[in-house]
This record gives sequence, structure tokens and C-alpha cells, in this order.
Amino acid sequence: MSIPSVPLLINGEFVQSKTTEWRDVVNPATQEVIARVPMATQEELDAAVAAAKEAFKTWRYTPIGTRARIFLKLQQLIRENIKEVAAILTREQGKTLPDAEGDVFRGLEVVEHAANIGTLQMGEFANNVAGGVDTYTILQPLGVCAGITPFNFPAMIPLWMFPMAIATGNTFVLKPSEQDPMSTIRLCELALEAGIPAGVLNVVHGGVDVVNGICDHKDIKAISFVGSTGVGTHVYNRASLAGKRVQCMMGAKNHAIVLPDCNKEQTLNALAGASFGAAGQRCMALPVVILVGEARNWVDEIAERAKGLKVGNGATPGVDVGPLVNKNARARVDNLIASGVEQGATLVLDGRNPQLEGAEANGNFVGPTLFKDVTVDMDIYKQEIFGPVMCVMGAETLEEAIQIINDNPNGNGTALFTQSGAAAHKFQEEIDVGQVGINVPIPVPVPLFSFTGSRASKLGDLGPYGKQVITFYTQTKTITKRWFDEANAGGVHTTISLK
Repeated sequence: MSIPSVPLLINGEFVQSKTTEWRDVVNPATQEVIARVPMATQEELDAAVAAAKEAFKTWRYTPIGTRARIFLKLQQLIRENIKEVAAILTREQGKTLPDAEGDVFRGLEVVEHAANIGTLQMGEFANNVAGGVDTYTILQPLGVCAGITPFNFPAMIPLWMFPMAIATGNTFVLKPSEQDPMSTIRLCELALEAGIPAGVLNVVHGGVDVVNGICDHKDIKAISFVGSTGVGTHVYNRASLAGKRVQCMMGAKNHAIVLPDCNKEQTLNALAGASFGAAGQRCMALPVVILVGEARNWVDEIAERAKGLKVGNGATPGVDVGPLVNKNARARVDNLIASGVEQGATLVLDGRNPQLEGAEANGNFVGPTLFKDVTVDMDIYKQEIFGPVMCVMGAETLEEAIQIINDNPNGNGTALFTQSGAAAHKFQEEIDVGQVGINVPIPVPVPLFSFTGSRASKLGDLGPYGKQVITFYTQTKTITKRWFDEANAGGVHTTISLK
């Protein structure tokens, strides 16, 4: 059976690349090669941007209602095809089918928000700010925008990007992860079916060369990025120097504080799900847990919940923890676990080399892994592991725990588990992290708000989706207007006053 090739999307057509460089798309649970993806040529990137630039000439003037109806149709199509998209996603990325459906659904919420673009893109008006003078603002699209998305959310993150950019009147060039591009392409097929015109949405695949090409291209006005800190910093610096707007959501080291007055059962279940779900491959995962006071005695009970999670192929019903995305990711996680042991942490539960049979025996599996006695100088604390590894620390007081978190350079997400309103208020006020959960382990906001990671987890002022991204994808133009008639024409004024 021949291996399918993942197409490019240029000017409304899915086309085969003319590149000589291809990479395999591999099922991480079985090592089966399921597709091959092209590393697009410079000419193909140029063609995608040119198509977007040409389409912008008319798309920018498309009525708001017309744009909104396209996204109403797209949300309907995604709902009708969510299980199909999730199955593709699981096969190429590895996460469990329920988690894959959640991946698609969280992106779908942004599509629904894009359908409300009429109220989101309204400007401001002030009547008679001076003698006969009115002032108002309009929000105009920028032009060609681009998105670079990661492997861990191949449905949600593209749907964070292109719907809001296109709904606000821009055109878009998307570069999905070359590791799992197939579910993204299926969503783009649905976008065209919903009525997005030729050239408004384009897709190119590739690695470093394509990323640099996007950063450098003179006709791309703004770039949205989600991925690692190293790549995000490179994209931000290179694209900013090229005069583009850039937003980069990057690495993290999220912490939870557990106070002994919390609802114990709910808290322990939440910790296990947030730490080990998606095999820990979330920028909003919960890899560090700080147990305060008497809660420091709960480590064994966390371990019991971790032991009860089933590891295996994400397509198998009942599996809780799927594989890591590739062999290199597995090797990196294994090495970090080994470093934790070498540097003095206590390995309570070792998830390396889980015993699986059949095709899964070759998969990139690491089971839930639990450390205690972790300190801030250890590599398992300092590095983003991006695997199913929980690092447990202890603290005497809430104040001590808050200080640990604030001393960490990252600021993506954090959580506090307590039944004390006073403790919750102190935490939300004093914690220096952009997204805060109170008894919520993964505090990713719904699209009515925006993703607000902070500090080393983010470069750029504005977050993806929500109200902030409307500002990111538009230029505010302020108009100050006065009409004269013969009776009030007035004389020459040499001052700046509007009187």
C-alpha cells in the first residue's frame, strides 16, 4: 500500500509539493509510517503568500455578516466531523481519542467566537469632542498574517489562529507541525467547504527554512507562534526585526499549591489528570506540585492514582496515557528521569519501559512517573520535561510556596487547591503568573477571555484568541472629522486647538 503525501494548500487548491525533501509522519504508538510530509520550497511559500496578498484585496472588504456566516458554517462542519478529525489526530499524534476530541472542541470554541466578529470588531465614537468635531475609530485588517503551530495540539492551536485572523478581514498562511499535519489539513478542508474563498487560507509545511522564510517575508504583516521557548524566541527576534507584529506562546513550568484544607479526593484526582494526561505534552500541564503542611503526607495517595492509569495506544478504549510524539521525545524524558535520580530526588514511581505487547511494544511510551523531595536546582525542576512526570515539593506555608513559584522564570499557568477564600484571594493577588486556577488544575480560559501566559512563557503584548487577538490582528485608525458650511467657515488658525 502506497504512503499518502500530505498536500499544500495554495490559492484554494490542495497541491502536491515539488520539493525533494520529505519527512515521515509516524504513528507514535506503533512506529507505523502513515504519511509523508513535504518541506515546502521557497517558491511554494512565495506562492502561498502571493495568493494571500491577492485575496486580501477583496476579502478585506467582505461584509462582516458574510464572514461571520462562514464561521457559523465551519463550526457546524467541525461538530459533524469531530470524531473523524479526532481519529486522525490520535493516529498521528498519539493522545487518547477522548483527549483528541477535547483538542478539537477547544478549537471549535474559538471558531464559534469568530462567528461573533460583528460585535468584537466595533470601533468607538465620540460626538462633538470640540466645536462641531466628531472622533471615531475603526479596526482595519493588517493584510497577510501567518501562524506556526506545535505538535501537541494540531487541531486546537490552528483553530486559535486562522479563524480570528480571517474573521477580522486578514488572509492567512499556516505552517502546522511537520510531525502531525494531517488533522490540521482535514480542518482546512472543512474551512474551504464552509466557504472561505481561494487564497484567504493557505498551508505550507516545513522546518527551519520555512519558519525563517515566514519571519523574513516582506508581505507577511503579523505572526502568531505556539511552541518551545528556544524556537519562539528565535521567531520573535527575527520577525520583530523584520518589522512584523509577533506573539509567541512558549515554554512553561506550571505549579500547583495544595493546602491541607482542600477537598482531598477532588484535588488528588485533578493533580493526576493534569500531570499525566496527554502524556504530559501540554504547555499547561501540571508537572510541579507543592504540598503544604500536612498535605506533604499525601504522596503515596497520588502514586496510587498514577498507578491506576492505563498506558497504551490512544485509539484503544480505556487508555489514559498515550505515547510521546517521537523516539527523541521519549529518550529525552527517560534521560531527565535518570537525572532526577542522580541529583537526589526520590523516585516514587518509575514509568520508564512500561510493559506493552504487540505493535505497542515499539511505541514511544513512558508511564506516569512520580518524584518527591525535588529541589529547585535539579534538572527535572529547571527544564520543561514535556512528559508524564510529576515533581512533588514541600513547603511549610502558603507564603513559602508562592515564593517558589514567583522565583521560577516561567508564568504560563498555576493553581491553588483550598477551601479558604482568604488563601485564594492572597494567592491570586500575589502570584506572578498570567493564568491562575483556584481548584482548577489547567486554567486555560474560554475564548470570551484571552490566553494570558506571562514572563518567560510569552513574548509579545497580546494573547491568542479573545479580545486581545482582535487588537493583534487589526490596526486601529482614528478619524477626527468636521463639516463646514458657508456660515461657519471661520478664519486662519495657527494653533493646534480644535476650538
